[in-house]
Parts: sequence; structure tokens; C-alpha cells
Amino acid sequence: MNSRSAFHFFSLIIFLITTTISYSDNDTDYQALLHFKSRITNDYPLTSWNASFQFCNWIGVSCGKQQKRVIALRLNSHGLKGSLSPYVGNLTFLRDLYLMNNSFQGTIPHELSRLSMLRFIDLSDNNFSGVIPTNLSGCSNIEELRLNNNKLVGSIPKKITFLSKLTHFVVADNMITGGIPPVLGNITSMIMFSVKSNPLGGGIPDTLGHWKSLTRLYLGGCNLSGTIPYSIYNLSLLTNISLGENQLIGSLPSDIGTMLPYLTFVQLRNNQLTGPLPSSISNCSNLRFLEMSENKFRGKLTIDFGKLKDIYRINLGSNIYGFGEADDMKFIDTLKNCSKLKILDLYNCSFEGVLPTSIGNLTNQLSNLYLGANHFYGNIPSSVGNLVGLNTFSIGDNQFTGKIPSTIGQLQKLREAYLFWNQFSGPIPDAFGNLSLLITLDLSSNKLESNIPSSLGSCKHLSQLYLNDNQLSGKIPKQLLQLSSLTISLYLSQNHLSGSLPKEVGELKMLSSLDVSDNNLSGNIPSSLSSCTSLVFLSLKGNLFQAMIPSSLSSMRGVSKLDLSHNNLSGKVPRFLEQMELLEYVNLSFNNFEGEVPMVGVFANASAFSVEGNSKLCGGLAELGLPKCMETRKHEKKFPLYVIVILIVSSLFIVLCFAYVCCKKRKGQLSRSLTNERFGKVSYSQLLKATNGFSKENLIGEGGFSSVYKGVLDDDDRFVAVKVIRLQNRGAHKSFITECDAWRSIRHRNILKIINSCSSVDFQGNDFKALVYEFMPNGSLHDWLHSSAFKSRMSVLQRINILLHVAFALDYLHNHCLPAIVHCDLKPSNILLDGDMVAHVGDFGLARFLGTSSNQNSTGGIRGTIGYTPPEYGLGGEMTSSGDVYSFGILLLEVMIGKSPTDNFFNEGLSLHKFACMGLSNHITDVIDDDILKFLQEDDITKKYTLENSKKIEQCLASIVRIGVSCSVHSPPQRMNIANVVHELQHIVDVVQNI
Repeated sequence: MNSRSAFHFFSLIIFLITTTISYSDNDTDYQALLHFKSRITNDYPLTSWNASFQFCNWIGVSCGKQQKRVIALRLNSHGLKGSLSPYVGNLTFLRDLYLMNNSFQGTIPHELSRLSMLRFIDLSDNNFSGVIPTNLSGCSNIEELRLNNNKLVGSIPKKITFLSKLTHFVVADNMITGGIPPVLGNITSMIMFSVKSNPLGGGIPDTLGHWKSLTRLYLGGCNLSGTIPYSIYNLSLLTNISLGENQLIGSLPSDIGTMLPYLTFVQLRNNQLTGPLPSSISNCSNLRFLEMSENKFRGKLTIDFGKLKDIYRINLGSNIYGFGEADDMKFIDTLKNCSKLKILDLYNCSFEGVLPTSIGNLTNQLSNLYLGANHFYGNIPSSVGNLVGLNTFSIGDNQFTGKIPSTIGQLQKLREAYLFWNQFSGPIPDAFGNLSLLITLDLSSNKLESNIPSSLGSCKHLSQLYLNDNQLSGKIPKQLLQLSSLTISLYLSQNHLSGSLPKEVGELKMLSSLDVSDNNLSGNIPSSLSSCTSLVFLSLKGNLFQAMIPSSLSSMRGVSKLDLSHNNLSGKVPRFLEQMELLEYVNLSFNNFEGEVPMVGVFANASAFSVEGNSKLCGGLAELGLPKCMETRKHEKKFPLYVIVILIVSSLFIVLCFAYVCCKKRKGQLSRSLTNERFGKVSYSQLLKATNGFSKENLIGEGGFSSVYKGVLDDDDRFVAVKVIRLQNRGAHKSFITECDAWRSIRHRNILKIINSCSSVDFQGNDFKALVYEFMPNGSLHDWLHSSAFKSRMSVLQRINILLHVAFALDYLHNHCLPAIVHCDLKPSNILLDGDMVAHVGDFGLARFLGTSSNQNSTGGIRGTIGYTPPEYGLGGEMTSSGDVYSFGILLLEVMIGKSPTDNFFNEGLSLHKFACMGLSNHITDVIDDDILKFLQEDDITKKYTLENSKKIEQCLASIVRIGVSCSVHSPPQRMNIANVVHELQHIVDVVQNI
């Protein structure tokens, strides 16, 4: 072999060896990824992880350009469940490991210590348990270690100090103990240190002052004690410091604002800090968030807030700043230049005197004002009407006098108003009726007089109303009792109200607590009260109610406390009370009841009921000391045989005659019986006139079984929607019957309200059937999503609220109706929007009652609408609430992505669900509707603190889409429960509102 041939031979050998080694290394990564997937119990988000794709192209996997080795694993927010495979330790080129916001459990594998090239670890927002692996110190290149929001225990390993490049250490919201090791001060590269919400204990080490590059320090809720080391104030680059909810003592240095000039976020609430608030805080010109509440600070507020142009939250409550001196509230004048201020909390600060008129000079951006539990007196200045941005106005527990200013009616955004425990007099202003967004109104414990204004019936979102302990008189206005939004509390006790309890009280079907005690109400307890099936607490005591307790109240099975004492009620103690399983206490004392006291149910425990002051009662538990009941014999009256025979024959004859008559009635009359007395009746001619002859100009919608027209009835100037059934279409008649049955059983603020029905004949003698609904001026959700006239006008918050409203309705149908109802055709065109953009679910023509004979599957094809119907229905599966959840999930994704499930965009195996999953895997903004992104760019909210808010908004968008994905998975058992959907959407709404 010559030298040239030898050279080629050895080159070939080297190439083969190199190729073999490269293939082996790649196979190591490949096998490690397969092991990773094998530990995932719900691997549907990893469907691309198969042999059809080279692993470098798998979702969440990134490889180096030359070696083709895995350098990054990014699977944030994929809904992954299972444990983290120790084989991840074989990905020796791995630099980035991002598994945030999944459902991993088990321990963090110690094999991660093999990854010497690892720079970033983010395992936050999972369910990892066990300890922080000590040998992570072997990953000497780690710059960021994020393990927050898990279930980790043990202590912070001291060997973490070997990570000399560590800049971000975040283990917040775990169960770590053992204090903060002082040796951590040796990591001089630290930029962010967060251990908040751990039961660490101990003190703050002085050595943390070595972190000269530190910008963010979060130690809140760590059970820390002692003083704040002075060395902390030498960290001149600090922007964020949070030490709240500890037991720290001592005072703040007077020159803190000079020493820490770059502070933007200061949170020291719920400690035992003393001394004055240093006026040098005025030097922190970038300050946005100042929270010092629940301490022992004393002294006048001398901070010049006018220098803090960017501040949006000031929380100084539960300290002592007021001394009854004229200039105690002078600082209010400096706040007028804080144009971004949203929250001002001065609750329980010992301020005394008249509230300055300058309070009305605060920015109209102010959303929350807390002045309660002070010693303010005199009138509320009418200038508060200038604070038009207020959502919450709290001035309770003071000594305000005079009338409540009518200018409060100018606060159109007000949602919560707390004016309790003052000495307000005069009438309740009618202007409260202008506050259409009001949710909570508390005027209790004042000296208010005159009638309850009927204008409160215009507060269509009011869920809590407290008017108790005043001097109100007159009758309870019916308009108030017709507020279907009243779902939490209605307290009218301790007034001088008279008249009867209106039968309209039965319209408060979702109300939890009703208290009208200690008034002068009279008459019978209305039987309509039985419709308030959500009541938990009911008190009618101290009135003049008479006669017997209506037997219909037996339907209120959720009541736990019932007080009917001190009235003029008579008759026997109702036996149904002993059958109410949730009843914990009942008070029937000081009435005129007679007969035997039961001994089962709530009456089996003498401390759970009271019947004293009823002189005609007997029996019951021995502890009551009541006389024994007299035995009465039942005399049986025997009838002759021939009388019995005559009675039987007569009864049969009557039944046969009745059946014959029923068979002769027209088919149209069958449906008329279905629309019972709850619905009004309207004639064909009235509907013909109302819709101008069912003209095309009044046509506002069409479906498979009906046409919908806009109209105005003779006896009302309100618009209505008239749904005319196309009886010639197969299945239309059955759909009409189903919808009538459904409307008879449901009533909810987020379900379309039916007003009238019509089952008659037209002028040609043909059967005619129609339903009349409350008119929804903003049309359907489908219009707003896909019509160019509306599409770009719907804000992010409006979209989320609409989704929440639909979820409320489904939760009601599935979990609070008896029997439960499945809608079976949930889609955007069946979601109607009123004038306030509140969503109402309509069209129950395909609905099914669970657990009844009406819940039979149809053989006439797939139930619902293509694209929204769950896959199991297409296979003949049973109609279930899980099917509605699937439809809701698709609807949610359509709202957020802007594409319908049948859009031409979705082809070749791509679906709306899969498209959403892709967004969660990569960048959520890649799949979000362009109109949402455009709205966010133009919205003033997102122009404030852009970086922080944009991250929050993106997280919210991802959370919403994740809900839609979880609801629309193929397997019904894996879909979210609608109650959990409500909870998560409500949380997202709260976050967005506070941005």
C-alpha cells in the first residue's frame, strides 16, 4: 500500500469512527427525549414527538446548528402531567430547561447535576416535591434558577454558593424552612433574589448587603423577625423591595429615599415597623407602588407625593398619622399631580376632622379610594363626584353627617360603595340608580329615612345590598325585588318598613341571604318565597306576619338558618322543616303555633331550635319542658259496598270522558299546555302587528327551525325578539316543545329571558307557534366576532367577561338546575348581548334534561352544529354536560383566536384546537386574534408600565387559551369542570381589571 492509498484508508476509518460517535451521541439525546415523554401521563401535547420527525424538529426542542445536539427544552404552559425523567441528565449539551406552568410532580432529579453547560432552569408553577437538590451546585454555569410555586421542602442548600454566575434565584411559594443562609452573600453576581411565601424563619442576614448588583429583593411572608439590616440600604441599585407579612421591627432611616433613589416598588406591609414615614421617599421619583399598611408607623405624613409622577398605588392603612390637627390632611393637596394614581388606601389611620374638598382634585384615573375606620365628620364634599374613575368608594366607620351628596350619581364606573356606620340622614339619593355597574352597596347603620328609592331597580348588576339599621319607611319597592342580579345578600332589617312582603320576592331565585327582620311588615308570608331556592339564610323575625307557614317553602332545601320568631304566625309546626337536611338552626319562638313539636331532623337537638313563647305547643324533646300531647282517636267511617262501587264506576266514566275530549283537541293546544302560567300569552295578530307583518326589514336572524324578528308589542314600548317556529321543517314542533320545557325550568341572569309565548293559528288556519324574548340590542357574539361592522370594537376585557357570563350560565344549567340541563347547541350565534355587553345564552331547542326520559339520543343525526359538536356525539354517544364543555372550549378559542372551527384555514389535519396548542407551545400572540393585539396596542392601559403589563396580559391570554384547550380535548373525562372554568376566568378578569 503506497502512502497515498494509506492516507485515504485512514481518512475513511476516521470518518466512520466520527460518524459512529456522532450517531451515538444523537441517539443518546433521542433516547433521553423518549424517556422524558414516557414519564408524561397526558402526552397529547407532544404528538409531534414521533419517528415521523427528526427530534430536533419536535415541539419545544432546539438543537445546535453543528452537532445537532439538544441545547434547549422549552415546554412552558403545555399542560404536561407526570414526573420529570432523570434521563434529562443525559442531554449533556443542554443549556436551557424551561418547563414552567405544567403539572409535573415528584422530586427534581439529582441527575440534572450532570448538565455542566446548563445556564437556565425554570421549573416554576408545577407540583414538584422533595428538596432542592444539593448537587445542583455542580452546574457551575447556571445563571437563573427558578423553582417557585411548587411544594418543595427542606432548606436552601448552602452549596448554592458554588454557583458563582447565579444572577436569579427564585424559590418563592414553596414550604422551605431553615432561614436564609448568610453564606449566600458570597454570590456577588445576584440580581434577583425571591424566597417569598416560605416559612423560612430567622432574620435577614447582614451579608445580603454584599449583593451590589441586586435590583429585586422579595422576602415577604417568610416569618422573618428582627430588624432590616442597614447594609440593605446600601444596595443603591435596588428597584423592588418586598418584606411584607413578617415580624420585622425598627424604623426606616430618614434618608432612605436618597440611599435607594431607583426604587419603583416598596412593600413593607404587615410588620411591626415604627417611627415616621421618611419624607425622603419623595426623592424616589420612579416610585410606582408604595405599600406600608398594618405597621406601627406614627407621625404626620410629610411626603411630597407631587414628586412621584408615576405612582399608581399608595397603601398606608392601619397606622397612625392623624392627631386632630388642621394640617393632618395637607398631603392630599400634593396628590393632585399624581395623574396615574389608581389606588389610595388610608383606612384606619386615625385621621380626624372634615374631609377636605381637595379630595375631588385627585386624578380621574383613581379607581379605589379607602378612607374608612377614621374619625372624619361633617358632610362628604360634593366634589367626590369629580372622581369619575372610581370603582370602589369606602368611607364606612366614620362620623359623617348630613345627606349623601347626589353627585355620587356621577361615578358611572362605581362597583362597590361602602358608607356604613356613619350618621348620614335624609333620604337615599335617587342618583344611586344611575350607577348601572354597581355590585355592592352598603348603607347600613346610619340614620337614613324616607322610602327605599325604586331607582335602585336600575342597578342591574347589584348583587349585595345592605340598608339595615336605618330609619327607612314605606313599602319595599317591587323593582328592587326584580333584580335578578341580587345573588348574595339583601339586608333590610331594623327599619320601619310596612306593608306586605311583595310576591316579587320570589324572583330572587339566586339570592343567598335575605333579612327583613325587625320591621312592620304584615300579611301572609308569600308562597312565592319558595322560588328562592338558593337561600341559605332567611330572617323574617320581628314583624307582623300572620297565618300559617306556606307548605311551598319546603322547596328551599338549601336554608341553613331560618328565623321566623316574634310574629303572629299560627298553625302547626310544619313537618317539612324536619326534612330539610341542611337546616342548622330554626327559630319559631313567640308566635301562635300549636300542636306537637317534631323530634327529628333539626328538632332532635335542643340547641338547634327555639319554640319558646308558643303557649299551645306540646311534646318534643324533654329538655323543652312542654306538656305531653293529648292522644286523639281516628274514627274510621265505613261506607256500604254499593256506595264504593258507584264511586269507582263514576270515576272511571269521568276519566274516559276527559280522555276523549283531550284526544279531540287540536295539536296546537298541546303546545299551549306546555307554556304554563309563567309565560304570558300573546295572539298571532299581536305578533303580526308588532313585527310589521313579519317584514324582512324586521328580520334579525334565522336558524334551522325558526326565524327571529324585531318588534314592539302594543302594551309595551320596549323592543322584543319574536322567534317564529317553521313548523313545516321536520323536528321543528319537537324543538318548540323542548324549548318550552326548558324555559319553564330555568331562570338566570346570563340566560335569555322569555316574555310571552304564542300557540295559535294564522289567518289561513295554519298552526302558528312563536316565543317572545327580551330583545338584545347588541346582537349575537357571532356578529361581533365575524362582522366587519363590529369586529374591531370589542375590548379584551369585554371578550373575557362574555366568556365568564357564558360559563356562569353553563354552571347554572349543569350544577344548579333540577334536573340538570344540557344545552347541546352552544355556539356564538346563540350567545346574545344586551346593551351593557352582558352575554345571555339562548336557543334551547335541542336541550336535554339529564336523568329524565327526555334525555334520549336522537337517531336523526348529530346533535348541535358542526365544529362545535363534541366528537363523541358523532359516534352516538350520550348527551352530557361534558359535551357542552367541549362546545364552550371551541367557542372560547373562537373568541380569542378570531377564527371559527369551520374556517377554510383549518385543513389537512389542522383544527382550531391544534392551532391553539401550537400557540401555547411557542408564542401565544402568534395565534391570538389580530384585533385583540391591535386593541391592546391602542389601549391606554397597556401604555402604562408597558413591559410589566405586556407580560401580565400575555400570561392572561395564554391562561384563557389554555382553558379553551383543556375544555375541548377529545376525551370527555379529561375536560375541565365548568365550575373550575368559572373560577379561573373570574381570576383572570380580576387580574386584567387591576392592570
